Amino acid sequence: MAATLMSLPAHFPALKAIPADLKSALSSEIIALGFVEVENADASAEKEFKLVGSTLLLKSIAETFGIDLIDELKFFTPSGKAGESFELPISAPDAKSDRLLLVGLGDQSIAALRAAGATIGRKVKGKSQSIATFCATTDSHVTAHAISATMGAYLWNLKSGPKPLKPTIYLSISTLALKRALAVSAAVWRARDLVHTPANIKTPAWVAANAKLVAKERNISIKILAGKELAQFGGLSAVGNSSRKSPPRFIEITYAPKGSSNWPHVVLVGKGITFDTGGYSLKRPYDIMMAMKTDMAGAAAVLCVVSALPELAPRVRVTALLMCAENAVSGTAQRPSDVITHFGGTTTEVLDTDAEGRLVLADGLAYADLKLKPDYLIDIATLTGAATLSLGKQYAAMYSRDDKLAATFYELGDKSGDRVWRMPLVDEYTDCLESEIADQKNIGGKSGYGAGSVTAALFLEKFVGNRKWVHFDIAGTGRSEVDAGENPKGGTGFGVRLLTTWISSL
Repeated sequence: MAATLMSLPAHFPALKAIPADLKSALSSEIIALGFVEVENADASAEKEFKLVGSTLLLKSIAETFGIDLIDELKFFTPSGKAGESFELPISAPDAKSDRLLLVGLGDQSIAALRAAGATIGRKVKGKSQSIATFCATTDSHVTAHAISATMGAYLWNLKSGPKPLKPTIYLSISTLALKRALAVSAAVWRARDLVHTPANIKTPAWVAANAKLVAKERNISIKILAGKELAQFGGLSAVGNSSRKSPPRFIEITYAPKGSSNWPHVVLVGKGITFDTGGYSLKRPYDIMMAMKTDMAGAAAVLCVVSALPELAPRVRVTALLMCAENAVSGTAQRPSDVITHFGGTTTEVLDTDAEGRLVLADGLAYADLKLKPDYLIDIATLTGAATLSLGKQYAAMYSRDDKLAATFYELGDKSGDRVWRMPLVDEYTDCLESEIADQKNIGGKSGYGAGSVTAALFLEKFVGNRKWVHFDIAGTGRSEVDAGENPKGGTGFGVRLLTTWISSL
């Protein structure tokens, strides 16, 4: 299987490697330099700062433009917080550069370098400008810095006016690290594009068509099921057949290079609800429905993870299952009290048609367990508002019985920027899912337990067999309410960085 170069998303910034020298710096319009606060035992003393990076480069920049960088920085009374920035006009003969951007690096952790990268990306967002950043000095840091810079530069719209311009971001980075940064950041960008697309365009068939393009460009295999082929997928059919105009799709796309039959097999299952009205259990208040075009963020993430793998070349087979449906209100929609039969035969009594994500995921998990027999089974979904109540917007809820695997994901979440927090699978709560007429109910009903994210995870666990399984509830992290930092308002592409980092580590 030959890896082909995948086309980059529209408006994606150009990322280019340069040496950390004066000539390279002067070839960009903006030069970004990082600074940190110098520790001082005397808390009452005036704050002192230092610039980070090549001493020779910093000295050459100061001499070329005839400025004292520290003195200029102090004028702004910086705090040293990661991501804060101050701009200085500069001018010198034969220099393209006309501005210096001094960027706070906080404690110089990988998280701080990501914050600085987002600031740099936002500086050139939608502009045909070039910026050279010398804030990061190690490959691991500069890779994270570069990915966050592209995330900060992200934009998407369907306006009819002039199209946004594409910036160029120069970094002092190795060829291998640049290749990884490009693969991951382009995958995050693609996932965001998918999530932002409105539901009148983004039908399950449209998602399938996009998956076909990924498979063709990456020379990887794909299988798409529709119509009568979905007869065994009772959850996907019950949800998706509510929309005759936009019927459901089961999408299976696999990265399996030649010679990979003995490699570990990872199956990723993504919730792909292209729009969620709540069905007959209609969402209230109605304004919360506005964000429901983003309810396929899990499916977008797993598709785009697979799109990045030929570049990253992990020795892992990866299959992504996209469970795509629209949850509509119609004469063919499922009703509260219906009983459905999932792939593999398990039955569910549907008490709430707005708890539809777990119904489509259950089919995908059962299919993976019974047909694909993976070494690792991971699902990711904007599943419950309860996860957001528990953890806010900064951490995804993670559920697993495997202590080692959960600990690994927690560590890699901090490393990648897609942070996760392990939540308990409380066995005492399982009785709230017991049904008098089916194997289980899709919600806990009036159990008094609450813990909606926990009971949703317990529901899904019934379909995973004895696999090493992790469930990520990204209802809080999969979408952002504000345009700030790494994230735009709307889809964040959460999960792409985490899953690519983990797969590459196997």
